[in-house]
Amino acid sequence: MSMNISSGDNGEDAVMSTINTTPLVDVMLVLLIIFLITIPVVTTSIPVVLPKERIEVRESKPENVIISVDKAGNIFYYEARINSVDALVEKLKKISKVDPQPEVQVRGDMGAQYEGVGKVLLACQRAGIVKVAFITEPPPLGG
Repeated sequence: MSMNISSGDNGEDAVMSTINTTPLVDVMLVLLIIFLITIPVVTTSIPVVLPKERIEVRESKPENVIISVDKAGNIFYYEARINSVDALVEKLKKISKVDPQPEVQVRGDMGAQYEGVGKVLLACQRAGIVKVAFITEPPPLGG
């Protein structure tokens, strides 16, 4: 914004009280060009539905069943070690008949092979368990 102030009574040096919009127009044109260049880069041409991450606080109910898989791939029903998938299926079949059916919560070690967790999911499927959840640790704050 510019404003000329005159020192004399001359009509040529009178006060000019208009706003200079040239810098505003220049800034807006630069922003428009930046947006026109960056929008095609941000959007992609392949339509995919990305998963949504929800932060949900889960209540640990006493009727929930906790199955753990350690780093070596051993399966534990609460604190008792289960030697075979068939033994786990038998325990889960008893639970699946309870109304309402409790939730099976799987605690898998981060360094465990997928095979151990897969065995637990297979046992849940064979036993007819409907609700299966994975217990995770939230990331550290600021990370």
